[in-house]
Amino acid sequence: MVKYIIKRVLKNKLALASLILISAIFIIAVFASFISPYDPYKIDVYHVLEPPSKAHLFGTDELGRDVCSRVIYGARVSLKVGFLAMGIAIFIGTLLGAIAGYYGKWVDTIIMRIVDVMLAFPSLFLILAVVAVLEPSIYIIMVVIGLTGWMDVARLVRAEVLSLKEREFVLAAKAIGASSSRVIFKHILPNAIYPVIVAATFAVGGAILIESGLSFLGLGIQPPEPSWGGILSIGKDYITVAWWMSLFPGIAIFLTVLSFNLIGEALRDALDPKHWIED
Repeated sequence: MVKYIIKRVLKNKLALASLILISAIFIIAVFASFISPYDPYKIDVYHVLEPPSKAHLFGTDELGRDVCSRVIYGARVSLKVGFLAMGIAIFIGTLLGAIAGYYGKWVDTIIMRIVDVMLAFPSLFLILAVVAVLEPSIYIIMVVIGLTGWMDVARLVRAEVLSLKEREFVLAAKAIGASSSRVIFKHILPNAIYPVIVAATFAVGGAILIESGLSFLGLGIQPPEPSWGGILSIGKDYITVAWWMSLFPGIAIFLTVLSFNLIGEALRDALDPKHWIED
């Protein structure tokens, strides 16, 4: 099954190109200190707002810092926020969705009403409100994005659990005396994991986009820490004289989020039973 899914994903040229790009960005982020041509924090007043050149591939910013180096280090921030925020959202959503779907009745009602209330608030405004009250930091942003992004996962997992809990293998596990926790985590969730993987892929791109938006508004990663949204925020003030400060971090955000979305689309198609029949 896993080999079949991987094969189908790799047959998708856009997904394959996206995987290669994400892998490259991940390697760049991990080895940023070796790949980066300059110190991203070093100020050089003699090379302020220089356009792209051999010495500075992406030009320099208003303080003479190398934009290429800052974009490279910004990949660390974006991937860290994306994956950890996704992990928090997937963990909470999967746990609550499984509990709601398995136990049903008043447990399901309470959890689903909480989901409805959370979905009634626009996520971005809720995140902005929380971040504005708390001191912005990468860890606060991770937690806030994760705590405001689990609702769709919970609904997805709940639907999967509702369809699985009456299956024969689940009834057999109950018949031999398996505990509820064992039935949920050993028998039900492993069979509901594939849609969660698809949701997780989209969640990474969404978290990166939210973090970039917060940093652009000045409520995310604070200077001098390099982040793609933060570089864009500074670049907007110099867009007429230093277009490169906005162009390159914008391209990085666009390609990264697009790649995660394309991978998610390919996974969703690969997990669609209709395509199994066609094959």
